[in-house]
Parts: sequence; C-alpha cells; structure tokens
Amino acid sequence: MTLEQIEQLCQQLPGVTQDIKWEKDLCFCVADKMFLVLGFEETPITGSFKVPDEEFDTFCEREGFTPAPYLARYKWVAFDNLNRLQQQEWQHYITQSYNLVRAKLPKKVQKELEEKA
Repeated sequence: MTLEQIEQLCQQLPGVTQDIKWEKDLCFCVADKMFLVLGFEETPITGSFKVPDEEFDTFCEREGFTPAPYLARYKWVAFDNLNRLQQQEWQHYITQSYNLVRAKLPKKVQKELEEKA
C-alpha cells in the first residue's frame, strides 16, 4: 500500500478530513476526531488506528503491532510498517476505526454524516 492509496480509502468515507499534526503525522479525522494517524516522514511509513476492545490484545500480538503510545488505553494499535496489512485488510481496518470513532460522536453529528453519505 502507498500513502496515496490510504488517502483514497479514507476520503471515500463521509466527512473525512486530513491534516498534519505535531509537524510530522498525517491524521485522518471524522468531526475533528482522529481515526488514523500516519508517520509519513518515516521509512517505512508507521502509524496507528483504533480497534474494537475485543481485538486489541490479539492485534498487539501480531508481528509489527504494539499498543499505540498515549492512545493504548483507548484501544489504538501502532504499526511499524504500512505494508504489514494488505489492501483488503486496510479497507476493513480503516472503515472499522472510522466507525468506532464515529459511534462516539454526538447523535446530531452522526446524523449530519449520514446525510452526507
């Protein structure tokens, strides 16, 4: 996967924005809440995303994945290489992370996002 392919996957989701935070991380957000962070200046590209509570421990046992610094308590996993996942897996985990974050948004914001879909 390339950074451009990840951007395309993210931009297909309603209400997604992206910006650079901390001068080195590309963050994808829904209603200003992050659901995917990429360390795009690093080689290979690293990053983190949110997973369901029940998948967190298992995910962290996978090679190249660890609890995300500062965000592990919210069930975010960090990866050491963008290519740890295949395109279909990325599609699934990006959408899943987006949906987990979106589900925590106020109902009014969720409804506005549904109308954009």
